[in-house]
Amino acid sequence: MKFTRRAAALAVAGLAAGTAFAQTPAWPAKPVTIVVPFAPGGGTDIGTRIVAQKLTQMWGQSVVVDNKGGAGGNVGLEIVSRAKPDGYTLMTGNVGTQSINPTLYKKLSYNPDTSFTPIGLFAELPFVLAATPSLPANTIKELVATAKAAPDKLTYASSGAGGSPHLSAETFKIATGTKILHVPYKGGGAAMTDLMSGNVHMMFASVLELSGHIKAGKLKALAITSKQRVPALPDVPTLEEAGVSGAESGSWLGLLAPAGTPQPIIDKISKDLQVVLAMPDVKDQLMAQGAVAKGGTPADFANLIAADRKKYARIITENNLTAD
Repeated sequence: MKFTRRAAALAVAGLAAGTAFAQTPAWPAKPVTIVVPFAPGGGTDIGTRIVAQKLTQMWGQSVVVDNKGGAGGNVGLEIVSRAKPDGYTLMTGNVGTQSINPTLYKKLSYNPDTSFTPIGLFAELPFVLAATPSLPANTIKELVATAKAAPDKLTYASSGAGGSPHLSAETFKIATGTKILHVPYKGGGAAMTDLMSGNVHMMFASVLELSGHIKAGKLKALAITSKQRVPALPDVPTLEEAGVSGAESGSWLGLLAPAGTPQPIIDKISKDLQVVLAMPDVKDQLMAQGAVAKGGTPADFANLIAADRKKYARIITENNLTAD
């Protein structure tokens, strides 16, 4: 058999690759950090902790959730974009950080197209419009009437300027022709505290984030922003049912890594994430909070990010919205 130079070169390359792989320590060999680019207590934080707990058990290494909030999530994304791409720093992105901010913010300290590698989606989060119990309006119809009678007198909280809750509220205002004053906070937890105390009137946030407070009577739900009602709040109508069209919104959660993270590590995390999402108790924990376990490949997640970026870019541009 003729043994060509090319065949010899390929054989040597294959041997080298195999040797390098054999010498690479098993990942993870130390704790893994998942950066949540928001303060504790919000939907992104809660969903991430559910997944992190299971990954800790699977990997035999601690998976630490590190909250780095600020600037609509951009502070956390900048940190991750500069992290060593070795698989030990990951992040949870949502529709706001990955699909809205690239248009809403004119200047970013990272490149939204090249700074991150998608790993996989893990949850979809319908939003709910919740109000402080002292607000006289108990339905969307009553809320719209109250807002129109007193422009800019009602207030709505958000977890930060430029996030998906902020954009959801602005979309609602456009759809209803109302003027409601925006009060941004540094995280969902602080916003909820002021909402429950009556310092602000209403808030758009994930069902995961607010359902517990609604069931406890600390807040009242006026509408769900998704196409269908959610199991966690079955008696709450959708915006469409309440007479408001064109204001559907919501979020999703997914894991990403710094660009340049080795593909075998990306593939392992993606595969293990699908195992976690198939666990009945994980599905139950997410559903109890109003979220839906949702998996997929890295390519699926990348396509979702791109599709939502196109969708929200049109809304932001047409309505001259900006967070700068």
